[in-house]
Amino acid sequence: MTARFIVGIDLGTTNTVVAFADTLTSGEGALPRAQVFPLPQWVAAGEVAARPSLPSARYQATEEELPEARTLHADSMPGVLGGLALELGARVPSRLVTSAKSWLCHGAVDRRAAILPWGAPAEVPKISPVDASASYLAHVRGAWDAEHPRHPLSDQEVVLTVPASFDEAARALTLAAAKLAGLPKVRLVEEPLAAFYRFLGEHRSDLDAALGEVKLVVVVDCGGGTTDLTLIRVERRESGPRMTRIAVGDHLMLGGDNMDLALAKRCEAQLSPERPLSALRFAQLVHECRTAKERLLSADAPEQLAVTVLGSGSKLIGASLSARLVRDEVRAGV
Repeated sequence: MTARFIVGIDLGTTNTVVAFADTLTSGEGALPRAQVFPLPQWVAAGEVAARPSLPSARYQATEEELPEARTLHADSMPGVLGGLALELGARVPSRLVTSAKSWLCHGAVDRRAAILPWGAPAEVPKISPVDASASYLAHVRGAWDAEHPRHPLSDQEVVLTVPASFDEAARALTLAAAKLAGLPKVRLVEEPLAAFYRFLGEHRSDLDAALGEVKLVVVVDCGGGTTDLTLIRVERRESGPRMTRIAVGDHLMLGGDNMDLALAKRCEAQLSPERPLSALRFAQLVHECRTAKERLLSADAPEQLAVTVLGSGSKLIGASLSARLVRDEVRAGV
């Protein structure tokens, strides 16, 4: 049976994004138009809304804390995924699982073992990097199947992107996570190549003019947790240009997360110049800086935004600290 939909899943370090194309809507000889598939998620306690992306974050909630958390994803362990997970994790960082994708390529640990959240107290339920990744994919599958009951995701042409620098073990673990999520047949595509394929698709009719005299193309993929470099050779032939990937960069642990930390350290110097913030308050600050960064880098960004770290207990409000992030400073740091 030929799949009706082509579905691409970017299982990112910090965000998961899904796009799809309906093969029945394309004209003869034309590529089907791709569009983003919004992902429902918890955005506040008791409130669900669809967003263009799902933060790749999981909060290991207790049964008493959020018993309704089970209803939005398929796995049995109590937890919350997405935007609310980040909000809750800012308050209780020991229960927050992030960067599962980065752990998939960490050869020094057992990536199938329940090790996340790393360093969490014994009473916090743990999950493996593979299972955490599977929970995001299961969430995607559940959202898709609810929207397309006659065309379940497992029956579609599913493309799952991975960093070009992922080794064979990390790729195998990514496929294992997809299988656990009920997606046994997926095609892995390297993220920089996916970006280049998009370029090729946009220039199907004028590729020679678009490439000009270019002989080497460098694709730089700056992600949430890593930066990937891919070098592609372009050869001119009578049948048209031929592209060959000839090199892949090392796995560089440099991405948007690092910028969030850098902004948080800058704000920490304003908030508490005499001594570092506690681990809990610094985690809150990182979350606030991430939110402010995304707002300041948007098209209608304000000149500056305040970031606030709350106190605790009876000093919740009185002990709050505030700093300001300026738009031009954030842009200069990108």
